[in-house]
Amino acid sequence: MKFAIFGTGGVGGYFGGRLAQAGQDVTFIARGAHLASITESGLRVDSIGGDFVVENARATDSPQSVGEVDVVIVATKAWQLPEAIEQLKFLVGEQTTILPLLNGIEHIDLLVKSFGERVLGGLCWISSFVAGPGHITHVRGKPFVSFGELNRVKSERVMNLHDIFSALEGVDVDVPEDIHVTMWEKFIFICSTSGVGAVTRQSFGIFRSIPETREMLKSAIVETVNVGCAYGVALAKDVVDTLMVRIDALPEGLVASMQKDIMEGRPSELDAQTGAVIRMGRALGVLTPTHEFIYASLLPMEKKARGNFKNP
Repeated sequence: MKFAIFGTGGVGGYFGGRLAQAGQDVTFIARGAHLASITESGLRVDSIGGDFVVENARATDSPQSVGEVDVVIVATKAWQLPEAIEQLKFLVGEQTTILPLLNGIEHIDLLVKSFGERVLGGLCWISSFVAGPGHITHVRGKPFVSFGELNRVKSERVMNLHDIFSALEGVDVDVPEDIHVTMWEKFIFICSTSGVGAVTRQSFGIFRSIPETREMLKSAIVETVNVGCAYGVALAKDVVDTLMVRIDALPEGLVASMQKDIMEGRPSELDAQTGAVIRMGRALGVLTPTHEFIYASLLPMEKKARGNFKNP
């Protein structure tokens, strides 16, 4: 099967690398020094599940040169997607499947508006990053990918993809009964922990253990659950308690990627995570005061990182 990996960062680089390692026909869409290194030396993946190198990796910064593929895995940052869609069009034909592995939730509607039924629901869990040009490092947890049809049908293309991902070394895969529930469960988790972590500047172990910030975390989760329920997602009644238990079990020093970006002065997914909760809440008449506080507190740093604000 012919794959294109649009966004060869920690997510796209890892899963694309595993697909190429398994013998799939993979083209990596990358840029700059990252592209040059992949083209010259292959894609190096250091992983707690086993290191490997994709020799003679096919990579380009020109989707036009690739043409239509069977599957496009979209793994950009959420805020990069509107620009990426124009380039994705060169990869997409009538039979192309689009598998998004982005953080957030609003990107699904954006992709469906452009590509219709070609789009699957999807998500992943992995702690990985670009360690240097042509070099991906996976540092924590067993990588997991989940996907399904947005109409909840177990289609042939979904089951074919399931078979392909199931054969990958070091990867767990799932096709849930309702991909919307699974995507929202991740969205609730990341936007709440990322926001509280970023506004407190502390790791999971600290903000979950102090009563005041633990209450802020739980309030953020409850608000996002309320938005999801108003959106029509069939979330479990005990989802808040389940997520709190999961958060308590994670390593004390864990820091979310959005928090890292904000603390290091880089553009982040603040708008795609916290901002999205606020937008959807307002549209549906659901109050989100905790997220509004977090967003307002972090917005000056976000604007500064994007060059939209400078110190007087």
